[in-house]
Amino acid sequence: MFLKTSFTTLIVGVFVVYVLHTCWVMYGIVYTKPCDTPKGDNCITPFLAGNPKLQLSIYTALRPNAEGGHTLIHKEEIFDVNSKFERMINVSLPKKTRNNGTLYALIFVHQAGVTPLQDSQRVHQVAQLTTYMVPKPPEISLISGEDQTQAQAEAAQQKKLRDGNPTAGGGAGSGATSTSDRPVSHWRSRLTLNIVSDHFLFDREYLPSDVHRYLRVFQNGKKMVYLPLLFVDELSNRVKDLVEINSTSRELPLTISYDSISLGRLRFWIHMQDAVYSLQQFGFTEKDADEIKGIFVDTNLYFLALTFFVAAFHLLFDFLAFKNDISFWKQKKSMVGMSSKAVLWRCFSTIVIFLYLLDEQTSLLVLIPAGIGSMIEVWKVKKAFKIQVFWKGGKPTFLFGKLDESERRTEEYDTLAMKYLSYLLYPLCIGGAVYALIFLRYKSWYSWLINSLVNGVYAFGFLFMLPQLFVNYKLKSVAHLPWKAFMYKAFNTFIDDVFAFIITMPTSHRLACFRDDVVFLIYLYQRWLYPVDKRRVNEYGVSYDETPKGKVHKE
Repeated sequence: MFLKTSFTTLIVGVFVVYVLHTCWVMYGIVYTKPCDTPKGDNCITPFLAGNPKLQLSIYTALRPNAEGGHTLIHKEEIFDVNSKFERMINVSLPKKTRNNGTLYALIFVHQAGVTPLQDSQRVHQVAQLTTYMVPKPPEISLISGEDQTQAQAEAAQQKKLRDGNPTAGGGAGSGATSTSDRPVSHWRSRLTLNIVSDHFLFDREYLPSDVHRYLRVFQNGKKMVYLPLLFVDELSNRVKDLVEINSTSRELPLTISYDSISLGRLRFWIHMQDAVYSLQQFGFTEKDADEIKGIFVDTNLYFLALTFFVAAFHLLFDFLAFKNDISFWKQKKSMVGMSSKAVLWRCFSTIVIFLYLLDEQTSLLVLIPAGIGSMIEVWKVKKAFKIQVFWKGGKPTFLFGKLDESERRTEEYDTLAMKYLSYLLYPLCIGGAVYALIFLRYKSWYSWLINSLVNGVYAFGFLFMLPQLFVNYKLKSVAHLPWKAFMYKAFNTFIDDVFAFIITMPTSHRLACFRDDVVFLIYLYQRWLYPVDKRRVNEYGVSYDETPKGKVHKE
């Protein structure tokens, strides 16, 4: 017990150190030491302190260095850095961009009344307006064979005929939609810009490295002056805003958003943007990175800080739950009081959920824990049914162990509970699958099968947790359950309720998080109803008192 306790204490200690270190790093990011002597030689003063008249000009070009020409798409002649605005414009696409090419936005902040090239004190940033991504395969009706694109095209054609304009076309959604696995150019329909409005005095000796690459300085007499800090917010580019580009996409809409930003928030955004870029370099797809972007973009900084602490505790409880669950099942020799049907169902349901999340291309933040959980559940089934695997000539042979008298009594209660549940469960699952096949569209038959199974798991899967509750009721005991692992999982279940509103996931998976809360509350009620006396050996021959003070009474 000492070794187990010391290991858990070590993990908790490492966790506390990690949280404190992260808090210190975050403080170093958002706090910048100002220049103490405003008139000193080490101070760099802001150009905006003189209230200059500025203009915002945005051009498009096929290359980031504007070789081959550029086109003006928008300008703000009276540009106030403290005034928030949003503009909707239409951007004409060059032929090379329509043929699976790229397009860049060249953003200039310069003095009003002159062109950017005539102003030596201009600020310049480049943003990519296109990105490459594999298009989502169309969903079809497995009965009629009609896909979603055809249905939309027919509806659009009927609308044109009603409007008396049968030849209109050429939008972003017209034309053949690519169904191959080849990446296709997509249009980023949002361009978000920020400028630091704080008149902050930088100290040359304490200049942050993250801000340095955005800083342009010039000499004004004896003073060093830095130009406005212009930042292109790449985190605001979400997958949901992407529009597939094809040969008929003559022009596409672009939303230009501007807002001022504080220096601390700018530094934090730079670090987060660099972190997302690093993940993409390590193989994260655009969709995986998008889930992380959503955590930062769709929440304010205070809620984001809460999310960090919630995620950290979720990670800790996940590890402790896995550790205690594995320790419990590793030491378990008998299935007395345990529902083997519930263990088997839990294994089946976790595998189905993992395949469903994989088919839906869910975030790795959700997918990886689901995969690890599936492997653990398979191992539990092997322990619960006492399965031994022997290899003969490269072929596996499975040998199932025998049940003793107490295990057979538990199995009878388990079978009886499953019999009652089957009368309700099977008709509902089959009816739901048939309804989905007739009225809904799917990518393939496999997608329909996985969706039907997972809908049954999510909608009625908690019913398969009831056999264990039924066995507890019949035996009037909960001493056989892994309560340490249960409590860690209960904490994580309530934490999942918070994550359900933060991380993008299928709606059915989100609802399942709240469904599990009810089941854990029932388990806790049974824990209160059937208390465990740890000072005696229970009816299953197990003592939960680590240091018994007396001899066990033998009947």
